[in-house]
Amino acid sequence: MRITAKCLATTSLVLVTTAFALPSWAADVDATSAIDTVTVYPDGATVTRIITVDLPSGDSTLVAKDFPLGLDTSSIRVEGEGGAKLTIGTIDARTPRAAPVNLPELDKRIEALNDQRADLQGAIDSANARRKFAEHFAEASPAGIGDKGEARPIAEWRTAFAAVGEEIASADTAVRDATRKMREIDRQIAQLEVERKAKPPSKLEVRMDIAAPAAAKATLRVTYNVRNARWLPLYDARLDTGAKDRKPQLELVRRAEITQSTGEDWSNVTLGVSTVRVSRGGSAPELGSLVAQYPQPPKPMALGAASDLARPAPTVRQRSAQFEPMSKLAEAPEPRERADEQQAVAEIGDFQATFRIPGRVSLGAAEGAKSLRIASMSVPADLAVRAAPVMDPTAFLEASFKQTDEATLLPGKVAIYRDGVFVGRGKISASAKDDIVRLGFGADDKVKIERAVLKRNEGSAGLLVTTSKTDERSFKTTVRNGHDFPIRVAIEDQLPVSENEDIVVEMLPSTTPPTASNIRDKRGVLEWSFDAKPGEVRDVNFAWRIRWPKDKGMVIVPAG
Repeated sequence: MRITAKCLATTSLVLVTTAFALPSWAADVDATSAIDTVTVYPDGATVTRIITVDLPSGDSTLVAKDFPLGLDTSSIRVEGEGGAKLTIGTIDARTPRAAPVNLPELDKRIEALNDQRADLQGAIDSANARRKFAEHFAEASPAGIGDKGEARPIAEWRTAFAAVGEEIASADTAVRDATRKMREIDRQIAQLEVERKAKPPSKLEVRMDIAAPAAAKATLRVTYNVRNARWLPLYDARLDTGAKDRKPQLELVRRAEITQSTGEDWSNVTLGVSTVRVSRGGSAPELGSLVAQYPQPPKPMALGAASDLARPAPTVRQRSAQFEPMSKLAEAPEPRERADEQQAVAEIGDFQATFRIPGRVSLGAAEGAKSLRIASMSVPADLAVRAAPVMDPTAFLEASFKQTDEATLLPGKVAIYRDGVFVGRGKISASAKDDIVRLGFGADDKVKIERAVLKRNEGSAGLLVTTSKTDERSFKTTVRNGHDFPIRVAIEDQLPVSENEDIVVEMLPSTTPPTASNIRDKRGVLEWSFDAKPGEVRDVNFAWRIRWPKDKGMVIVPAG
C-alpha cells in the first residue's frame, strides 16, 4: 500500500507539474473602436481611435476588426489607462486576404449539383406518376367486380387494397426523400454562388496583447497614419479701399480645404490641420557627383527635322499681340454686412503650426472637399496700380501689406474681394512673418495706360565695312490718373538680356531712368514707379539697341 501510495503521490506530482508547464493561452476579446481625433497634413493624416472594453484578469488579446486597409501598419501606437495596472504587449495588424477563388472549379461543382438536382426532379416526377396511376387503378377497378361481373372473394379484395396502398406509400416516400436531397443541393449551390461572388475584406484586423492583474474597465487610444488624406490652404482676401476718413484695410482669411479617401468615415471627430509635411522624410537629400565631359555626338535627325528646329521662336512683340485687354469691371457697390464664421484655434510652434477646429466635425470617405475657416488677420494695406503694357495695357489695383501672423502663409489660391465684390482669383506665395505680400485686386478702370512703338529699326553697323547687325526699338507709355486722389503707379517692361558675348544689349539715353531693375529676381525686368496726382498724365520712355555679328541670326525668346 505504501508503494502504491508512493506511486500515486508521484503520479499526482507529475500531473501538477505538467499542468503548470502547459502554455497559458490568452483569450480573444472582441472590441469596437470609434474615431475620436484627426490631424490632417498637406500629405496625409494621423487618426486616433478610442476603444472602451472590459478586460478579464490575466492575459487577453484585444481584437478590433474595424480599421481601414490603407493605414500605415508601422505607425500604429497604443496607449491608455484602466482600473488596474495594464501592460500592453505585441501589436499585430493583419491584412485580411481573401481566399483565391477558382472560378472554373466552382462552375464545375455548381453544374454537377444542378445535374443531381435534375435527376432528383425526374425521380419525383416518376414517383408522382406511379402514385397517380395507382389512384386511377383503384378508381377504375372497383373491388368485388370480376371479369364477368361476378363477386370476388374477400381475400382478393384485401390483396388489391394492399397493393394500391403500398404503391402510393412507396411513391410518397420517394418524393419525400428526393425533396430533402434537393433542399440540401439548393443550399450547396447557394453557398457556392456566394463564394463565386465573394468580395475581398474591406477592413483591417488589429490585435493587441494586454495583461491585467485583475478584471478592469480600460480605455485605449490607438493612433495611426493614413496617406489618402490632405488639406490645401485657401484664402479670402477682402480689401476695403478706404475713403477720405479711413485708410485702406485688408482682411485675409485662411481656410483649409480637406479631402480624404481613406476608406473610413470621420464622424463627429475633433479635427485639426497641421503644416507638417510627413511624406518629405526627416533628412535632407544626399547629393551625388557631377561629371564634366565632352558631349556625345548628336544622333542623325530624320529628314525635315532640321527645318522644324530652325524656325525662330516668337519675339516679345509677337507674344504681346496674343493677349487681349481684360474686360472692364463694374463699379463696386457699398460694403455689405457679413455673418461671423467659426474659426480654428492656432497652436504655433517653432517648426510648425496646428489649427484646431472648435467643436466636432464630420467628413465621409470620398465625400468631396470640405472648406473650414482656420484663421484671419486684418492689416493696413498700401494701394498701388501696376501694369505691364508690353503684355496688357490694363491697370490692375494692387494691395501690399506686412505679414504679421506668426504662422507662415502657405502657397495657395486666393478668392479676391474688393469693397465687398468678388473680382477674381489669384495666388499667394509662401510668406513668413514680416514679409511684404502683394495681391492684385482686379482692373482699375480710372487709370488709363497706352503703349506706343516710336521706333523699330533693323540695320547694320560699321565705319566702312558692315561688321554687325542692329535692332533698335523705342517705346512710349502714357499713364493718366482719372481718380480724384493721388495713387502710386508701377509700370513694368522688359530689356532683352544677352547670354552671349557677341550679342550686345544697351539701353539708350532717351530712356526714362527706371526706379528698379531685375525685380522679383527676373533678369531684365524693369520698373518705373511714381505717385500720380489726380488727373495727372505722365510719359515713360524706353529704348534699347541690340548688336550682333552680321553672319549670324538673332532671335528674342523667353528666358529658360
